[in-house]
Amino acid sequence: MKAAYITQKGDPEILQVGELPKPDPGEHQVLVKIDAVSVNPIDTYIRSGAVPLEIEFPYIVGCDLAGVVEYCGEKATRFQPGDRVWGSNQSLSGRPGTFAEYVAVDECWLYPIPDSMTEKQAAAGALVGITAHLGLFLHGGLQEGETVFVNGGTGGVGSSVVQLARATGATVITTAGNEEKQDACRELGADFALNYNDEEFETKLAEIAESQGGIDLWFETLRKPTLERTIALMAHRGRIVLMAGRTAHPQFPVGAFYAKDLRAIGFAMFNATPDEQEDCAVELNVMFEKGEWTPRIGKVMSLDQVAEAHQLQEDNTLNLQGSLSGKIVLEV
Repeated sequence: MKAAYITQKGDPEILQVGELPKPDPGEHQVLVKIDAVSVNPIDTYIRSGAVPLEIEFPYIVGCDLAGVVEYCGEKATRFQPGDRVWGSNQSLSGRPGTFAEYVAVDECWLYPIPDSMTEKQAAAGALVGITAHLGLFLHGGLQEGETVFVNGGTGGVGSSVVQLARATGATVITTAGNEEKQDACRELGADFALNYNDEEFETKLAEIAESQGGIDLWFETLRKPTLERTIALMAHRGRIVLMAGRTAHPQFPVGAFYAKDLRAIGFAMFNATPDEQEDCAVELNVMFEKGEWTPRIGKVMSLDQVAEAHQLQEDNTLNLQGSLSGKIVLEV
């Protein structure tokens, strides 16, 4: 089968596209014929070695998938051949990556694709949708009427946070790098979309936060969070959700934090159990069908362009290039 893989860790150009053996699914696994996958920052961190996982080469990259069930193992009972499925959380803990024509996946990590959803949408929304849902609800405890802030409202996670929070009845504040992206944030449901390049950005954000009585849930997507500013803008008993910034060591004003009864909650999507992720997936499917959540696709490429796709992801994640709005999807 055709697959995108590495035989050593390094820069995007080490990615290869070639033939590897078709996987033989186990008794609890499903063999999926892949139609589309999406690129995530974690894929680039594993490939480069920034996340020091012990992996076996050749190593197939990729966490997300969308495709059609071709075969079910003897004890895999949730799906049948011909079912369209989506999933995430692959390429870790010994699980194979998804950037291939076929992937053998434990059935607990797969979910049905709604009739009205395309495979490209399913792949684009997999990791980021589950991440947004986990952060807002399991960890953040978001309630109707609260105020949510998220950086980067047109990004993969950010755009999902905006939509899910809005659908819950929250007031949503977000940021973007230009007027076009600000408009896109508003179309997604943001009540306030600020340009973070504006010289008056900090003042405007503070004014909006004050008008809302403070921010109840701050969903941090930046690799270098500014907790001193964040804590100053929080409402009494607000929650700060941290899911990025692996190497960050920001200043932390302890006094202001505890005086407001604040909570800081860290989470990694990959730590969530299969049941927790399935709960998210079920609700995401329902929200998609109700028109409350649509995965945002920024660029569609082919599997043969995997090295270019990884470079584009790094340019925006690490180098803050701002040339990507939404997810990179690869057609297999």
